[in-house]
Amino acid sequence: MKYYRSHVLVCVDPECLQKGAHELVDALQDELVATGLIDEVQVLETSRIGGCSLGPEMMVYPEGVHYVGVTPDDVPYLVEEHFLKGRVVNKFQMPTTKVVDEELGAPTQKEVRIVLRNCGKIDPENIEDYIAEDGYQALAKVLTEMTPEEVIDTVLKSGLRGRGGAGFPTGKKWQFTRQAPGDIKYVVCNADEGDPGAFMNRRVLEGDPHSVIEGMIIAAYAIGAHQGYIYCRAEYPVAVSTLNIAIQQARNLGLLGKDILGSGFDFDLEVRMGAGAFVCGEETALIASIEGRRGEPRPRPPFPAVQGLWNKPTNVNNVETYANIPQIILKGAEWYASYGTEKSKGTKTFALAGDLNHTGLIEVPLGITLREIIYDVGGGIKDGKAFKAVQIGGPMGGCVPAEYLDLPLDYESLAQAGTIMGSGGMIVLDEDTCMVDVARYFMDFTQDESCGKCTPCRVGTRRILEILTRICDGKGQDGDIELLENLCQEIRTNSLCGLGQGAPNPVVSTLRYFRDEYEAHIYEKRCPAKVCRALIRYEILPDACTGCTVCARNCPVNAISGERRQTHVIDPDTCIRCGICMQVCNFNAVVIE
Repeated sequence: MKYYRSHVLVCVDPECLQKGAHELVDALQDELVATGLIDEVQVLETSRIGGCSLGPEMMVYPEGVHYVGVTPDDVPYLVEEHFLKGRVVNKFQMPTTKVVDEELGAPTQKEVRIVLRNCGKIDPENIEDYIAEDGYQALAKVLTEMTPEEVIDTVLKSGLRGRGGAGFPTGKKWQFTRQAPGDIKYVVCNADEGDPGAFMNRRVLEGDPHSVIEGMIIAAYAIGAHQGYIYCRAEYPVAVSTLNIAIQQARNLGLLGKDILGSGFDFDLEVRMGAGAFVCGEETALIASIEGRRGEPRPRPPFPAVQGLWNKPTNVNNVETYANIPQIILKGAEWYASYGTEKSKGTKTFALAGDLNHTGLIEVPLGITLREIIYDVGGGIKDGKAFKAVQIGGPMGGCVPAEYLDLPLDYESLAQAGTIMGSGGMIVLDEDTCMVDVARYFMDFTQDESCGKCTPCRVGTRRILEILTRICDGKGQDGDIELLENLCQEIRTNSLCGLGQGAPNPVVSTLRYFRDEYEAHIYEKRCPAKVCRALIRYEILPDACTGCTVCARNCPVNAISGERRQTHVIDPDTCIRCGICMQVCNFNAVVIE
């Protein structure tokens, strides 16, 4: 085995790749060869290290130095200063290091990494790196010191709730599955992450796959299962590849397969790929897909804990839930329960997206406020604009307005505000956002992803989408709001699965907090945010127009008239509201009314 004095991990997430991450890796390798350091410094590629907004990003260990914005031209200087002279290059350091290891416990820091503890720190394709960070010690403890009942009791006391969306107590789910009659049982990992803007599960699978595998083996021991499946969407090819490598490495070391660690316990895993149907995130639809059937949900009860995969008791948790388990076993239920609130324990990963200065993946203790996440961790709203709302919980979540900025982020508080935790998607919206258009966007997504099995979801979501589209097109009419409310209630009450039951949430929440925008669209034929094209009007300011004719010459439909050096006029009936006139005007004379 070869040992290195330093490891350089370069982020190769899509945003960093666009900024030249692969070129940076090549430049580092070439420079290390040129300086004779290639046998002392190892360069590795890893998934997301930070937010990637300042990328390409790289971490240097054992120092733990986080460099950002390094270009291939900077590499010779960086290698000379850091690896030859032993000096940290301050101009490339991350401006503020928000993320701390959870053992530091610094009260002034906002982020705490438990699930993400190894991401960007280890080589995900090297099991020895994971073992060096206490990997598989929790499994050894479970197999040698604990009974299945003791494992379940520890998970119950930790307060861990399922991180896939519903927030059901993990220990109870394990308990139900263990108590279910039958000799054959299964463990399933739901890695079918499909929310727009969400990438929490992908990050863990690509950066620390063994934490998920170890968590699943412990779950299998606790419930009495000997076979497991990781259901991962095919759009995550790197995650699938990394998982398969990790599973084979675990088998080679006797951590999967027969007689694990000489304990007499047998368990094996395989990856099953989904074709991208969003509804397969629902556990019964996921089970149907693994079985080779069409991914459609079925009525519950019976729940999967009693009758799941091939009609056998099955435990289904998501990636983040399993990744928490090894740390809970190693450090104890009380340690984990010290984070979070009374009813929402531990930490939660969130994918910050939207109108923020710093987007990316974060992990914070539950109970933190939205204000802290948006302004302290996310760096505030871009371009100094005002915060308007945040969509939490993905397509099945709701929009939370500015009045809830100090809302504690836990399951109960979010439910009172009209949304859900979901898997952790968080899209921040600024003052220029049209909330009716936001509702239309999410309804378009859920309607398209409806499996069509039940009428309320199949037909109801389409009717809602038609009404929202009509409102955004300036054709809203009296009674539309009341019709939307009635449809939302019917779909929530009568849909078969969580997709249909949660699909109306974006509409319900925007009607609750931004009803005035719906009324402006319908009754005043006006979009307050000036987003809906059918409801905006371009005008030319007489005092600013110089009569240069640039706008008229670029108008694709000849909607602008006027003589040279005379004020020009836009014909609203001819105008198609493409915005080209505003783009080409050099005098800011074209405005939206």
